[in-house]
Amino acid sequence: MTVDQILSNKGKVVFSVISTITVFEALGVMSDKNIGAILVIEDDVLKGILSERDYARKIALKAKSSKKTLVHEIMEENVITVKPSDNLDYCMELMNTKRVRHLPVIENNIIIGIISISDVVKAIIQLQKETIKHLDSYISQ
Repeated sequence: MTVDQILSNKGKVVFSVISTITVFEALGVMSDKNIGAILVIEDDVLKGILSERDYARKIALKAKSSKKTLVHEIMEENVITVKPSDNLDYCMELMNTKRVRHLPVIENNIIIGIISISDVVKAIIQLQKETIKHLDSYISQ
């Protein structure tokens, strides 16, 4: 299964903020959209990603104010991305080795979606169920 197939099931909606709003405002958007990370996009260019983990480690644990800190001060600028043609094994390995939970999907320098570790795990479980069903059918014949 490829990233494109995951996006076909999940959808290609991408939520984003700009880097000059406060972390508090970005967290509000994340809460409203029920997402764990949000892309930072300016002029159609991916500038970074802000996650709940960034907030916990860079604001809460350091006793900073999310109402005074701007997104660009804590966002991750070196964003790991994938292509629609990348497969699940590659995504899992990337998420594991780079210790990230969200991968923006880029095609022709355009952000076309984002997948999470949850999306990848769900897809792998679905593939395993299908494999079991085929094997069971084969054995039953």
